[in-house]
Amino acid sequence: MSTADGSPDDGATKSQPLTIAQLAELARVSTATVSKVVNGRAEVGPETRALIERLIREHGYRPQRRRATSASLVELVFHALEGEYPTEIAKGVEQVTREHRLAVVLSQLQHRDTPGKGWIEGVLSRRPIGVISVFSSLTEAQREQLATRGIPLVLLDPRGDPAPAVPSVGASNWNGGLMATRHLLGLGHRRIAAIAGPDYALASRARLDGFRTALDMAGVRVDPELIGRGDFLVEGGLAEAERLLRLPCPPTAIFTCNDGQASGVYRAAYRLGLRVPDDVSVVGFDDLPAVRWMNPPLTTVRQPLTEMASAATEMLLKLARGEFPTRHRVELGTELIIRESTAPTQG
Repeated sequence: MSTADGSPDDGATKSQPLTIAQLAELARVSTATVSKVVNGRAEVGPETRALIERLIREHGYRPQRRRATSASLVELVFHALEGEYPTEIAKGVEQVTREHRLAVVLSQLQHRDTPGKGWIEGVLSRRPIGVISVFSSLTEAQREQLATRGIPLVLLDPRGDPAPAVPSVGASNWNGGLMATRHLLGLGHRRIAAIAGPDYALASRARLDGFRTALDMAGVRVDPELIGRGDFLVEGGLAEAERLLRLPCPPTAIFTCNDGQASGVYRAAYRLGLRVPDDVSVVGFDDLPAVRWMNPPLTTVRQPLTEMASAATEMLLKLARGEFPTRHRVELGTELIIRESTAPTQG
């Protein structure tokens, strides 16, 4: 099964996935070594591991028995475990897993874009029925490793444009930005600022595009000076709001691309002796539970996080059963929730 120079003979083996024994023969290692790599165990050298993973990518892997040994759990991966956002997501996942008597394993990436070294080995050793990655992404190699072991992956609230083969669940972010800005325009505001999220976040870009579209359709020029660059954190919203509100001609309203940044706007207004909504109207995005207790309660765009998480979990379970989802890209609707942080302009 190899050529004269010792390299694998691809033509002889690409027709169907290989068993552990066949992979071991190609790699010239023991079946135990291949089994350790397949199951995510750590005691294999990096060069040997890379060789075996390459062979699995090239030829495929065929389990010698059905995956009856898969653990009754779902792997839930967060970009970060901070604030109410992950709590709302976990609620939606748990609603579905409880019905199916499945456990949930939580992990976080400490604000990294992708899981670090060692994460994939842990997942392979746990053998969950599937992985849900929240506002984060996996490397191509990590996705391939899951795929070759028959572990499905679903992206929830994806931070970037998902790979074509990876199913995802998100929200109608563009329409949410449009609704928020039209609400402020309807109150007579024309000097409206926006505090976006990080550039890498697809959701933030879509919300900002909806904001720009609403202004353009109303015949209001988009002033680049009124576009703030945030980070989805309270501190970023505070810094950008202070800059905006100190302008010679400050905005009368601010749309923020998440509720955390809206909280930062409140703090900036307080520091500067301004009142919400008398001096500046504020609209957020997410509708996390705490915003109804802000002073004043926050007008915001509701992103159905719990429903999104439930939909992603149902999709994952369908994939785990070998079924194809009816839709590869699911986008749930957003809704404007009007409270007391917006009012007609005083100008």
